[in-house]
Parts: sequence; C-alpha cells; structure tokens
Amino acid sequence: MTLQIVIDPADPTAPYEQLRTQISERARSGTLPVGYRLPTVRGLAEDLGLAANTVAKAYRALESDGVIETRGRNGTFVAAAGDAAEREAASAAQAYAERARRLGLDRAAALAAAEDAVRAVYTA
Repeated sequence: MTLQIVIDPADPTAPYEQLRTQISERARSGTLPVGYRLPTVRGLAEDLGLAANTVAKAYRALESDGVIETRGRNGTFVAAAGDAAEREAASAAQAYAERARRLGLDRAAALAAAEDAVRAVYTA
C-alpha cells in the first residue's frame, strides 16, 4: 500500500492542511489501516515537493488529534483514532452545551448555533 497524497498548489488551503486532511480522512475511513507506517517527514516532504517543516506541522496536528502516533525511532503510525476522536468530540460538545446554557440560550438556539458552526466548517 502506498500513501496517495496530492497537494494542489492552486488550492487556497495551506499545504500542511491539505496533507493533514487527506491523511485524517483516510485513517478514519480505514483506507489507511490502524498500524500503517507513514513515511518519514523528510521522505514524504521530498515525495510531495514540500518543505520538511510543512510535513512536520501536519504530523504534529495529526498526532494532537489522535490520528497518528510516533513511536520514537520506530516511526509514525496510524493510531486507533476513531474512539479517541469521538470521545474528544463528545467532550467538546458537552462543554459547548454547558457554555450555551450559562449564556442563557435555550435548547433550540444552542442547537441552531452548533448547526451553523458545523455547516460553516464542513462546507468550507
């Protein structure tokens, strides 16, 4: 299996974000299975024609999101991220609901605000 990543220089999205998104989507869909060893930062940067810092930034974001894990000198691997991502999303949703209630929003207003935010992010 090879990592098929395409960075579009004409896309207004930053290259590190394009990389982060593609790896994240493939890991969460199972296209990149748990335990799949990702290329080194330098190797992937060279393959994609990117600066090593750009790939490193994407890897750091993916690791922070629980999508990948670095095992020292052994490399970087796709983590079992589904459960971790769902737990983190549930925690963020709980914090949002509590904050909206403290602000005095009723349930319908809180849901509408959340739906607007999700729509804005997922259609961007």
